[in-house]
Amino acid sequence: MPREKRWSLSVPLDGFTLPEHPDIAREAESLGYTDAWSSEVDALDCFSPLAVLATTTTLRLGTAIANVFTRGPATLAQSAAGLAELAPGRFELGIGSGSQPIVESWNGLTFRKPVTRVREMVLFLRQALSGERVVFEGETFQVRGFRLTRPPKEPVRVHVAALRGGMLRVAGEVADGAIINWLSVEDVRTSVSVVREAARAAGRDPDAVEISARLMVLVDPPTPEAMEGMRRVITAYLTVPVYKAFHRWLGRGELLAPMWEAWEAGDRRAALEAVPETVIRDLIVMGSPAERRDHILRYMEAGVDTAFLALFTFEQDPAKKRENILRGLRELAPRAWA
Repeated sequence: MPREKRWSLSVPLDGFTLPEHPDIAREAESLGYTDAWSSEVDALDCFSPLAVLATTTTLRLGTAIANVFTRGPATLAQSAAGLAELAPGRFELGIGSGSQPIVESWNGLTFRKPVTRVREMVLFLRQALSGERVVFEGETFQVRGFRLTRPPKEPVRVHVAALRGGMLRVAGEVADGAIINWLSVEDVRTSVSVVREAARAAGRDPDAVEISARLMVLVDPPTPEAMEGMRRVITAYLTVPVYKAFHRWLGRGELLAPMWEAWEAGDRRAALEAVPETVIRDLIVMGSPAERRDHILRYMEAGVDTAFLALFTFEQDPAKKRENILRGLRELAPRAWA
């Protein structure tokens, strides 16, 4: 039986405070959104937005992602247990390694063996969230005698954020889901095939692994100013080492080489100008409401089960920015066009 396709908010929403999120999320739920998954980069942590929504909506809630380097194993298990208690049976724990800037430059830690770290964290969390006393001896961390005294009453599914083959295989082999992002419709097929094959090789049902994706959605018309804004977002992400390696793996090395060369030379303006428009249109959902909806559906046809819609606007006026975000949310709501 085909898996249900799910439409998710990506929270926190730009321009809105956390206390404003419950009203927006309740409206979104009435319009057919099924989930809210949080991001964590340089703004809020990934758990707080979900805590705000846990008791004020009936949405499924997920982290995308909680970093496995910046939180110790026991702390991560405790945070997950707290959300699971607030939203029993509705909380999904998405974990990932993040990137070198987040782990090393911002938190003073070492970005070492990310694939191993994530695999080991999944294995630890399976034990810890079931209430077992855990003694774990891994390559990247050790846990000696930890037990959650308030384990979740309902099982918590663990999803793995994955870019290239090694992490995609971890998701297929040991996780309940794979979280992907910054990729095109065709790239989804490449990534999903790796996850499914890894699950099959591990003796698991390949179709049981949920595929989730954060999709970057431009809610502004694709004016030159908006395209310039998306170029800034793309260069900020795709020059990070893990994403640079990812897009080389996907086959965009030649297309993105001029951008990378300009960035490394310190010429930010040239780097922006070197982002090919074809790359922008492949990676960003844009255009009219109908065109945006069709693009999201193509992602789902390619293998995405749950789409987290990250809404972008480059409007500078705060009130108009909020209007744009809400308009985009409503335009893409399943019940607005089903």
